[in-house]
Amino acid sequence: MNDFKRDIVIGLMFVVGILGFISGEFVVSTIMFATAAIFSNIILNNRLHSNLK
Repeated sequence: MNDFKRDIVIGLMFVVGILGFISGEFVVSTIMFATAAIFSNIILNNRLHSNLK
Protein backbone atom coordinates (compact mmCIF):
# COMPACT_ATOMS: atom_id res chain seq x y z
CA MET A 1 0.00 0.00 0.00
CA ASN A 2 1.54 3.31 -0.98
CA ASP A 3 1.53 6.49 1.10
CA PHE A 4 -1.51 8.03 -0.59
CA LYS A 5 -3.67 4.97 0.02
CA ARG A 6 -2.54 4.79 3.66
CA ASP A 7 -3.44 8.45 4.15
CA ILE A 8 -6.86 7.85 2.60
CA VAL A 9 -7.52 4.86 4.89
CA ILE A 10 -6.48 6.78 8.02
CA GLY A 11 -8.54 9.78 6.96
CA LEU A 12 -11.61 7.64 6.32
CA MET A 13 -11.29 5.97 9.71
CA PHE A 14 -11.05 9.40 11.33
CA VAL A 15 -14.12 10.72 9.46
CA VAL A 16 -16.14 7.62 10.34
CA GLY A 17 -15.11 8.13 13.96
CA ILE A 18 -16.35 11.72 13.89
CA LEU A 19 -19.63 10.73 12.25
CA GLY A 20 -20.10 7.95 14.79
CA PHE A 21 -19.49 10.39 17.63
CA ILE A 22 -21.99 12.90 16.22
CA SER A 23 -24.66 10.24 15.77
CA GLY A 24 -24.17 8.98 19.33
CA GLU A 25 -22.48 5.68 18.52
CA PHE A 26 -19.68 6.16 20.99
CA VAL A 27 -18.39 2.60 20.84
CA VAL A 28 -17.97 2.80 17.06
CA SER A 29 -16.29 6.20 17.24
CA THR A 30 -13.91 5.03 19.97
CA ILE A 31 -12.91 1.96 17.99
CA MET A 32 -12.39 3.99 14.80
CA PHE A 33 -10.27 6.64 16.56
CA ALA A 34 -8.17 3.97 18.25
CA THR A 35 -7.69 2.05 15.01
CA ALA A 36 -6.65 5.19 13.15
CA ALA A 37 -4.17 6.13 15.88
CA ILE A 38 -2.63 2.65 16.07
CA PHE A 39 -2.42 2.28 12.28
CA SER A 40 -0.82 5.72 11.98
CA ASN A 41 1.74 4.95 14.70
CA ILE A 42 2.65 1.62 13.12
CA ILE A 43 3.34 3.33 9.80
CA LEU A 44 5.43 6.07 11.44
CA ASN A 45 7.45 3.55 13.45
CA ASN A 46 8.15 1.46 10.35
CA ARG A 47 9.37 4.54 8.48
CA LEU A 48 11.52 5.63 11.41
CA HIS A 49 13.16 2.23 11.85
CA SER A 50 13.73 1.75 8.12
CA ASN A 51 15.52 5.11 7.92
CA LEU A 52 17.83 4.24 10.83
CA LYS A 53 19.21 1.10 9.18
